[in-house]
Amino acid sequence: MVQKIGFGLLWLGFSVYAFVFAPADQVNSLDLIQKLATMHWQGINPLIIALFNLMGIWPMIYGSVLFADGCEQKIPAWPFASLSFAFGAFALLPYLVLRQSPQPDLAGECNRTLKFWDSRGLGIGLLVGAIALLTFGLSQGDWIDFTQLWQTSRFIHVMSLDFCMLSLVFPALLIADAHRRGVSTQTPLFWSAALMPLLGPLIYLCLRPSLYGGASPTST
Repeated sequence: MVQKIGFGLLWLGFSVYAFVFAPADQVNSLDLIQKLATMHWQGINPLIIALFNLMGIWPMIYGSVLFADGCEQKIPAWPFASLSFAFGAFALLPYLVLRQSPQPDLAGECNRTLKFWDSRGLGIGLLVGAIALLTFGLSQGDWIDFTQLWQTSRFIHVMSLDFCMLSLVFPALLIADAHRRGVSTQTPLFWSAALMPLLGPLIYLCLRPSLYGGASPTST
């Protein structure tokens, strides 16, 4: 119960800050979002491009643990996972408030959707994509421009904090996923996923045991 209250307060505080206290827009955020979404990236700071696309990788990471977790819950996980592509942690934190301790008797049958999210190939693809985006953003980005935008654009400001929030709350689902797969919480794999933002969870997805026994789900 204490954990659920904590996640609820975290969601409330983050929401109030984002919509009340975050810097007011001094740039045309809607135009920037449209250009980012339609891949018209000319003239946009590579750091912004990388961050925007990494925010599309995070929901995939969460989906890779949420859909299995949802099989053991009375509430479905897919609405929260789907909304996270647009709303990030704002959509995921309510699930963490509502979810109960895993209930194996509610576990559903294996299906193609769950096999996709369990696929090691998905984890490898996401890891490669994240490394490419990080390399692009960090090597070519302008940190002075990013800092100015962070101070003058609510969109950039909140998106940056959303990235941090997604990194912060992932271990809450990681523990259940590790237990589900027989991964000890004392192993380097678990702690790298828990403590290393973004790349740690992606490495975990690449190396974690399959839910379907010895064969990779991609081979069935």
